[in-house]
Amino acid sequence: MKANTIDIESIRNKNGFIIDMDGVIYHGNKILPGAKNFVDWLTREKKNFLFLTNASDKTPKELQEKLARLGIQVDKTVFYTSALATAMFLQNQKPKGSAFIIGEPGLINALYNVGYTMNNIDPDYVIVGGTSSYNYDTIEKAVNLVLKGAKLIGTNPDITGPIENGIAPATKALISPIEMATGKTAYFIGKPNPLMMRNALKKINVKREEAIIIGDRKDTDNIAGIDSEIDTVLVLSGISAKETINDFPYCPKYVLNGVIDIAPRD
Repeated sequence: MKANTIDIESIRNKNGFIIDMDGVIYHGNKILPGAKNFVDWLTREKKNFLFLTNASDKTPKELQEKLARLGIQVDKTVFYTSALATAMFLQNQKPKGSAFIIGEPGLINALYNVGYTMNNIDPDYVIVGGTSSYNYDTIEKAVNLVLKGAKLIGTNPDITGPIENGIAPATKALISPIEMATGKTAYFIGKPNPLMMRNALKKINVKREEAIIIGDRKDTDNIAGIDSEIDTVLVLSGISAKETINDFPYCPKYVLNGVIDIAPRD
């Protein structure tokens, strides 16, 4: 898809960039074309930017190290994950609570840092994030804890996520058996929840009119921007394809092949 020059200039003129990671900057452990040049341009132009990811498995430090391995050098403060957003939400809802967690170290660490304890007997919450450590015993335990009164929280509503060789089941797919078995509906914190978008704007310290969100999914990234009145860019380097753009009743403001189209090329 050929990028419109006027559109590209409009995007470049924004002061704040909220950027998804999977499908935008990399697939698995493979950097996407133009990603390094794009981030270098953001830094060189002194743009305010934040990597906003629905992934909850890694800490900001781990994400920083991952990008460094891919040749992109940034500070760990430019990462905001659904795990951090979930921890902030729970800290406000019930300070110093407890949780049964189905997830990876990024989620566990985020909750620990706000004073939450791990509890598999009578937790306040059952929290599900993206994980490969998922089995029947864990689901059974979560179901019975929810039936006993624990509130069910999902770090994000993604059904799938991009990997190097295709897609993998994500949080909403993993939490669905618990919802079905208990009759309880989970509350999801990550994109497109406006809470996460408001936190992102605060972190980059720009008004929504000055910001733009770049992502590869219409059902999370684009609708998050639309719901929060932030201009949106859909990139076709991840989940979405040109053929699927009209599968949803709403449209992003801009559609690009990838972030390769944004930064001027040397």
